[in-house]
Amino acid sequence: MNTVGIDIAKLHFDLHLLPEGTAARYDNNAQGIQDCRLFLAQAKPERILLEATGGYETALVLELQAVGMPIVVINPRRVRDYARAAGQLAKTDRIDARILAEFAATSLVVVRELPDAQTRQRRALVARRDQLVDLHVAESNRLEHARDAFIQKSLRAILTAIEKQIAGVDRQLAKLIAADETLQRKVEILDSAPGIATASAAMLVTQLPELGKVNRHQITALVGLAPLNRDSGQFRGKRMTGGGRGKVRTALYMPTLAAIRCNPKIRTFYNRLVQNGKPKMAALIAAMRKLLTILNTLVKNNQTWDANLT
Repeated sequence: MNTVGIDIAKLHFDLHLLPEGTAARYDNNAQGIQDCRLFLAQAKPERILLEATGGYETALVLELQAVGMPIVVINPRRVRDYARAAGQLAKTDRIDARILAEFAATSLVVVRELPDAQTRQRRALVARRDQLVDLHVAESNRLEHARDAFIQKSLRAILTAIEKQIAGVDRQLAKLIAADETLQRKVEILDSAPGIATASAAMLVTQLPELGKVNRHQITALVGLAPLNRDSGQFRGKRMTGGGRGKVRTALYMPTLAAIRCNPKIRTFYNRLVQNGKPKMAALIAAMRKLLTILNTLVKNNQTWDANLT
């Protein structure tokens, strides 16, 4: 199997082709990307693996995706774990490219269809909204402790501007979702559930496209809400959650708190766990898992909220 690993940096990227062992470095610009594409067209790899770098890989990924190459963008943590397991402690750009090529040859890497332009745009808007919300929280905290009148005025002006920007992002995201009948229907279904606001529904359909397409165990695992065993021999460890899509898990936190207050099914479920001795945080996570699986069922069945769902 021909596999390629590409380690991306701001100004250049390193490529490693296996099993030949060919290594090359290209400038991370239009010319370098074209040169790389021509090389890959001749090599005909079955998998091309890159790490998500926060944006430096975008131009190359889009170019290779446009010509139908089997490209996979992976979480850097998975690659680091693989390198440690393989005993590879040294780290350079060329070594990283080789490790990526080796990892690409394993059964752990699966080529999946990459998001289209509309999906990327929606995800970029959700990410921008998250940034603006973080800025709003930071400025609100500063306003709470500000005593100088001029500083208070400055902070309020910034908060007003951020709020306008958030509203603008929400309008643009709603416009993009409305242009897709399937997504619009999913938002309507999610928005019908007590505790789920329109912004949360838009985030879910954007960041969790698998919603309604997989079973309850798979959807909780994707979001990192599935309890994981910590057992060894006679030892029975505490069940923990984690991994998965942390941003989705974080975004579900406030809707779950709202659902505990205004959604009878989630409130009853949460209160029963607490009354049975479950710590409140563990009960909250269980309520998040319950809410997510119900939402998954609603989307799968193409139906709005029903209090009789289990």
